[in-house]
Amino acid sequence: MTRALACAVALVCALVPAATAAQQRPAGSAARAWAIQVLVPGRAPVGTRVLAAPTGAIALDGAFAYPKDGSVIRARSVETSVSATGGARADSDAWANVRALSLFGGEITAASVAGEVHAAAGLHGVAGDAGTTGITKLVVLGRRVAPVANRQIRLGDWGYAIALERSGSAAAAPAPGYRGFVTALDVMLTSPHGGLPAGTELQIGYAEANAQAGARAPLPPAPSSPPEPRGIPQLLSRPPRATPPLGQRGYVFPVYGAPRLVADTFGAPRADVSGGWHHGDDLFAPIGTPVLAVADGLVFSVGWNAVGGWRLWLRDARGNEFYYAHLSAYSPLAVDGAVVRAGDVVGYVGDTGDAEGTPSHLHFEIHPRGLLGRGYDGAVDPTTYLDTWRHPYDVTLAAAAATSETARTTAPEPGALLVSQTDISSASGLVPRSLTRAAEGAGGPLLPRVQPPAATLPVRGAP
Repeated sequence: MTRALACAVALVCALVPAATAAQQRPAGSAARAWAIQVLVPGRAPVGTRVLAAPTGAIALDGAFAYPKDGSVIRARSVETSVSATGGARADSDAWANVRALSLFGGEITAASVAGEVHAAAGLHGVAGDAGTTGITKLVVLGRRVAPVANRQIRLGDWGYAIALERSGSAAAAPAPGYRGFVTALDVMLTSPHGGLPAGTELQIGYAEANAQAGARAPLPPAPSSPPEPRGIPQLLSRPPRATPPLGQRGYVFPVYGAPRLVADTFGAPRADVSGGWHHGDDLFAPIGTPVLAVADGLVFSVGWNAVGGWRLWLRDARGNEFYYAHLSAYSPLAVDGAVVRAGDVVGYVGDTGDAEGTPSHLHFEIHPRGLLGRGYDGAVDPTTYLDTWRHPYDVTLAAAAATSETARTTAPEPGALLVSQTDISSASGLVPRSLTRAAEGAGGPLLPRVQPPAATLPVRGAP
């Protein structure tokens, strides 16, 4: 059954006194997403992997065909990501993307079809949006079509499609909550077609996010004794001693070529960092040296942080997460939701944030999937991993300046306009878009990064 609504419901920040709707939502947050699903009456659903949170996950899959000859659906690649966190502030995100889509032997084609939805709920309100949901180069029965939200497109005498199908609802009681979903392209057959019976539904780019605020956490008890005012700061938590395997091969060293120095300061006392200890290593290299994606994965939380400066996160296909800080500039690939490959240039070495005035370097962290439950303190010592990772010397830097499919604007040539300008802040950045999205902050993505004046620094809640 299609979810088409008689009218579009905008995904906006709102509070609605609808206790009944809220009672149907569980406390906390959840997210689901799939790139392609075929729903044939009387048969089990067929399609790409279905991802569900609260356990965050990412799937970077290759080509998809249904049936095996691709006569109904053919796609060059599919990507899916979900994440969710609960508590007094609940956030959930879901994203699915299909590239080079063809339906019914080319009767419907699109260069890309993406569905994305975010939901957030706190004790003082809720918010939701449809992110980068969209369809590029949509052609239906030989005619170019401009997608419009919840628009129904006639398909001859055999069916119809709904472009950018979406809705969102908010509630204030019993606790603030928000639920939204999108289906970037929803095709319904009203008559048999392509070997499929009437009533068949093809869902492309489905994402669903639900968030409901929980009770406010109680204040922690007062310490039995005040902290030492001087000397080495007391550690609030202990660095993990384990260095678990990351579960895949082919990792790339995060700095192009060979750094001048790898400072293994993991676990050293740091007064301005969550837990009171240094969560990564510092890789010293000349300003403007390319910074590389260490693995195939998804980029998120791109933007400014007062301690880390211009920074980003990367999640690989196994769910491990990597943090890059103190960048001087980004490449066009540094966009929330961008899928990158190992060795892609994502930014350039700098000294922004609290590293201003120090020798330029990349602050780099590793957060294995199995330790994500510890939050930001699930970081492990990167040194033993870095010692075994391949050092690229043949990366094509010009590729980093090309406009990518995910870029929102054109970035400068690599190395151009870089400024001569070690670490993360006190909250977790392990959830995609857990911050105010970079496009809404100062500077926006994909631009050369000049350190903002202290009086105008945007407030960021995570590293």
